[in-house]
Amino acid sequence: MSHIVIIGNGISGITAARHIRKKSNDQITVISGETDHFFSRTALMYIYMGHMKYEHTKPYEDHFWAKNKIALVREWVKTIDFEQKELTCENQTVTYDQLILALGSTPNFFGWPGQNLAGVQGLYSFQDLESMEIQTKDIKHAVVVGGGLIGIEMAEMLHSRGIHVTYLVREPHFWSIVLPEGEAKLIDRHIIAQGIDLRLSTELDVINDDGNGRVKSIRTKSGEEIKADFVGLTVGVSPNIKWLKETELETDRGILVDEFLKTNQKDVYAIGDCVQVRSPQPDRRPIETVWYTGRIMGETVAGTLTGTPKSYQPGIWFNSAKFFDIEYQTYGYVTPDPPPGQTHFYWESDKGDKCIRIAYRIENQAVIGINTFGIRMRHEVWERWIAEEKTLRYVIEHLNKANFDPEFCTLYEPQIQKTFNGTFTEMQVPLTKLSFFQKIFSGSK
Repeated sequence: MSHIVIIGNGISGITAARHIRKKSNDQITVISGETDHFFSRTALMYIYMGHMKYEHTKPYEDHFWAKNKIALVREWVKTIDFEQKELTCENQTVTYDQLILALGSTPNFFGWPGQNLAGVQGLYSFQDLESMEIQTKDIKHAVVVGGGLIGIEMAEMLHSRGIHVTYLVREPHFWSIVLPEGEAKLIDRHIIAQGIDLRLSTELDVINDDGNGRVKSIRTKSGEEIKADFVGLTVGVSPNIKWLKETELETDRGILVDEFLKTNQKDVYAIGDCVQVRSPQPDRRPIETVWYTGRIMGETVAGTLTGTPKSYQPGIWFNSAKFFDIEYQTYGYVTPDPPPGQTHFYWESDKGDKCIRIAYRIENQAVIGINTFGIRMRHEVWERWIAEEKTLRYVIEHLNKANFDPEFCTLYEPQIQKTFNGTFTEMQVPLTKLSFFQKIFSGSK
């Protein structure tokens, strides 16, 4: 019987542990200094906002781990001896037969003067949440730096407590390195409508000290000083591997792995946010820090360690988020600017609070991706349409089949189809695909 040790109790590590246990009687030990038990990292913001308590974010009862013979060790690993297969923790050493590194990410800090002051931090771990609770108590002004998903979450968290938030975005629009201009402008408007002081094309220069080691303000590169009792640095994350850079483990931006998630060290695997795939599949990135890829990696390495090896197959790209009360989903690939041979179909609601953008190939009109804001779509439908290379005309005609919104909600398919018909007059799509009830509740006749 082997002893399999997993460092990290996030979605990747815990998925690996669960699937190994389903298929074997090997000894399993999960080591993490962050929390006693696995929790949903994406729910951290809701703890701060008072919508949930920490115990509500744990998918499994505390007795689950002992019942399934998965040992949990609350420790930070300090060093790894790959030759001796030994981990040195703060209070003990642990030996392994196989090791899985599920180390997660760490917030980026880019050397700004004052970034180490009290009241300046990122948001990734449970410890970050605890720090944020302390550092934002009774404050009035906060600055959030970084136009991405963590930044808008932190802005919403602070705003929910009545704290005035100034939000600095370096780019011309929110998340414009990912979103096309239409969607980016839609979210710009929505952020401002929530009462956030959004500053576009604005960069942080210096974080100012109050003389006692705490932040008092920031200065932008244009020279403006903005009062700040708290500064959230949310300019992305990087694989949590700095402490392993001087070891024999081969790394680049992340831990380098092959298609079976093996590292260059014997019996050592890596999964999740800390991984950099040596030869990613077409249209996939070497590092992908999203929940579902971590889960798939956990399942993949579990198969390898229990005698059913298979290569890592992430499938069609998917991501989702929430910008205050606008839900966002993306399937496949929709680039800000279409590359040669591709183009986009775009629809936006009259109120400017919902939109879809469908990317497709010009040659055969096969869809390759969709962004949807404010209209929930069915994952399995879009995954199938993209895999089967359904045409834009087919997708528009059958769009109601992808709609995931509950019954009696306003339906937007007729408006989307009308825009399509007006844009592609040679490809008229009839509205007969809409059911009687869909027509009633969408307002069409």
